[in-house]
This record gives sequence, structure tokens and C-alpha cells, in this order.
Amino acid sequence: MDYDVLIIGSGPAGQHAAWQAARMGKRAAIIERKPKIGGAGLQTGTIPSKAMREVAYLMSRSGFGGMRQALAPDGVNRHGLLADAVRRKEVVIAQQESVILQRLLRSGVALIPGEAVFADAHTMQVTDASGKSRRISAEAIVLATGSRPRRPADVPFDKKTVLDSTSILNLRHLPDTLTVVGGGVIACEFVSIFAALGVRISLVDSHAQLLEYLSGDVVGVLADSFLGMGVTLHMQERVKEIRREQNATLTILESGKQIRSDAILYAQGRQPNSEKLHVEHAGIVAEDGWIAVNQHFQTSVPHIFAVGDLIGRPALASTGMEQGRAAVLYAFGGEKHVMADNLPMAVYTIPEISYVGKTEKEVQQENIPYVVGRAYFKDSARGQIIGDAQGLLKLVVDTRNEKLLGVHIVGEQASELVHIGQLVMNFNGGVRDLVSNVFNYPTLAECYKLAALDCIQKLEQNNLPSQ
Repeated sequence: MDYDVLIIGSGPAGQHAAWQAARMGKRAAIIERKPKIGGAGLQTGTIPSKAMREVAYLMSRSGFGGMRQALAPDGVNRHGLLADAVRRKEVVIAQQESVILQRLLRSGVALIPGEAVFADAHTMQVTDASGKSRRISAEAIVLATGSRPRRPADVPFDKKTVLDSTSILNLRHLPDTLTVVGGGVIACEFVSIFAALGVRISLVDSHAQLLEYLSGDVVGVLADSFLGMGVTLHMQERVKEIRREQNATLTILESGKQIRSDAILYAQGRQPNSEKLHVEHAGIVAEDGWIAVNQHFQTSVPHIFAVGDLIGRPALASTGMEQGRAAVLYAFGGEKHVMADNLPMAVYTIPEISYVGKTEKEVQQENIPYVVGRAYFKDSARGQIIGDAQGLLKLVVDTRNEKLLGVHIVGEQASELVHIGQLVMNFNGGVRDLVSNVFNYPTLAECYKLAALDCIQKLEQNNLPSQ
């Protein structure tokens, strides 16, 4: 065998699989078909969109109304904002790419450019950009090829006016108007970015609320923010047709409504990058491109593993990293990597949303008795200092044992704050642990104590004898 392990794909899941193999003294190589390493996480998805968001966030903090009034009629200032956002994105990508590359090389991980195709269950046929092909074998193979935006055949994508979440990152001029099709994570994140940069946005989604799987009160804060930034919401509407016209795009809804805009972002789901692997040559069956795995991330062929977006939900960079490590640990020692039961999720909108655990709806469906404690950021001194009047931290608590069932946060630093609740939940802590803890003052973390005290009051009220 040429290597102990071959990792196909250099995104977050592939990187961490390689680093874990190197730590175990294994001969590891990453095969990457793109000219640059990092996968969608670094090059076309997570990192670039969040870098652009930071510029947009600073604009939103300056007051959206004031910013819009300051724009020049010809849009020069707005295009300057986009240029700043793009520069920020490109600087961050270059810096992070250098960090990843140096770490891989220091670890002794080989980087092999080219398109990998299964020749058999232990061998990949790798063809580089010049067309030169060679066979590379390994004891174990980890598939970490990720995903890409879903592009239905009836949507006339052109990378200029009809865009997906990859091509929109390459815009060099801001449209005056933008239609966003979708109300999920990616759609909402881009709405935040472009609305904060002064673009007039119409959002179309078939659900009754944005991010329909989240708590209504949390999403309501985001919806209010969108409305405040001038976003027009077309909820419970479905797209019948998308057309490119000479100087505009046209979105026709099933209801008969028509929305004209300079550009369209189609953001409804992603699809796995598996078709070019020809996994059937190794005896693996992919269903609609997705690859099924067991609890150790093994495919139907025990020495071949699949991790990250390729295996479906939750399809997060953070979970993909741990899946990559877990696969390698199991491949070379049968060690079962224990991943935390409660995984945090974050939506990098303006304001941020982050959560861990169950929603109220899920708790109700499971017939668990519960109480909810809330703390608004404006109730804390830090919230008043930063001027976040709408931020909310919500705790869902089991009345039977006072354990945390869920933590839901919307507001500044939500993606950071959620980890406090996550740790309490993963260590089987309860709401009184938050009450007894001392938080720095003034901080937004103090909202945990305020929400916990709200829970305790309701728990005690529930225990009062009936009159």
C-alpha cells in the first residue's frame, strides 16, 4: 500500500482526518481536485461568507437608515462597501489557507492534486490537471468531498444575474435590488449581508416563517431586523418560474405575483459531491449521491469511511471536523470517539442566531413537561452598553429534574454564548448551576443567570400547592 490512509477532499473534515492520522504516526495523504485547498468551508462557503458578514455587520451597527441616506445616487459608496467586503473575504481566505497548508506540511501529510476515482476498494485513480494519471492505494480511505449548491435544471443560472451561494461571493458590483429564493440558513445569511450593504431585497419562501425549524420567538427577532433593513418577505409562496430579461430578472410565483430585480440568489439546499468518485467501483451504493454510514462513519465497505457534508445532516464544518477525527481513530485502533451529544448550531445572520438542544415544539411532541426562562439583552448592563435592545436568550428546562433541554439565543455574540449552555447540558447540569455560577459583569453571559432565575421562579410556582 502507498499510504495508510487516503483522504479525498481538503475541507474541514478532510483536514482533521489527516491531522489525526499524522498524530497517530500514520502515512496520510489528501487528494484535492481544486487548485486551492480548504474545500467549500474555506474557498466558497463558510469562511468567505462570514468574512463578508463582518463588513456588513459594521455597517448595520452604524445605523442602517443613516447609512442608506448617505449613499450617493450613482451607488459609488455602496460599491465601495462591497469592495471592502470582498477584500476582507480574500485576505481572510489567503491567511487561513496559509495556516492550513503549513500545518499539513508540518504534520507530514502529503498533498496530491487531481481528480480521484475509485479503481477498486483500496485504490484511487488520480488524474491531475495535465491529464496525467496514476494509481494510489491505501489501507483505509476517508471520503470528505463535501457538497455544492443545488442547481435545478429549470433555473437559468448564469453567475451574473441568476446566482447560487458560490457565485454570489464573486460579485464585483452591488445590485440595487435582489430576489432571494429560500428562507433557510444560507438564504438568511446572505439577506443579512446584502441588506446591510444597502440592497433592496425580496425574500421568497414556502414556509410560514424563516428558518422554520427554529423557535418562533427567536426567529421573530430576525424577521423584525429584516423588516427594519427594508427586506420584503413573501412567505408561504412558491416559485413557478425564473426568467432572465435584458436588464433584469423576473421571478414568477405560483400565486401570480411577479418580482423584478437586478439579480436573483437561488438558495434552496445543497447536493453531495460524490458522482465523480464512482463509489460503485468499490462496492458502495450512494442514494441520490448521499453516502450512508454507521456510528463509526464506516460505509458499507468497512475500511472506507465518509464524513462531512457527504453524509448529510447536520452538514456543519464543526461536526465534519469531529467526524473526520472519529473515522481515523476507529480505522486504526477501533477506538470509538465519543462526540458530544448536544451539538451547537449557529446562523450568522444580523443578528446572529445560535442554539443547542431541543426547541419547545420538539419538547411538546415528546410530551416532556417544561418551563421556559427568558432574558432580553436589554435587561443586562452589557446589552444596554452595546445597544442591543432585541437580543434574547431562552432556556428550555425539564420540570421533572430541572435539566436544560435547550438553549436558544438571538443577538450579538450568540454563536459564542451558546457554548456555555452546551457545556452545562453535556455535563448533565441543571438550571440551578447557572444560577449559582458567577459571570463577569457587565457581560452578555449574565443573561444566562437572568433566564435561569426566570426558570426557577416558574418552577417554584409550579410546585406551589393549589389553593
